[in-house]
Amino acid sequence: MNTTDGRLLEIRMFRVRPGTREEFDRISREGTVPMMRRYGFTVLACGPQLDEDDGYYLVRVFDSAQQRLDLSQRLYASQEWIDNYEQPVMAMIVDYRNALLPAYGAIVAGLADPTVG
Repeated sequence: MNTTDGRLLEIRMFRVRPGTREEFDRISREGTVPMMRRYGFTVLACGPQLDEDDGYYLVRVFDSAQQRLDLSQRLYASQEWIDNYEQPVMAMIVDYRNALLPAYGAIVAGLADPTVG
């Protein structure tokens, strides 16, 4: 499947600085995830990883690779992101990885977490 022709599932896995995961989760749930949704992102789930003490995940779905690029550029260039989140969020992140997968409908529906942001 050509991922540029269909929906994409993005799984982003962060490694945060020791002792910051609880605050990272709070900022995500109260700030960055609601902001992403206001900017048009579909956020399916986020939270602390079960297998890593300093791990955190974010799962999003996009209609296309172009939508992912456009939304990301708009969000991370926004004054709201720069003023409120860029410094504190980036200071907590040690590194992160992305996995992009074809987003088949049943998979996406099964992953949605109604308690997120």
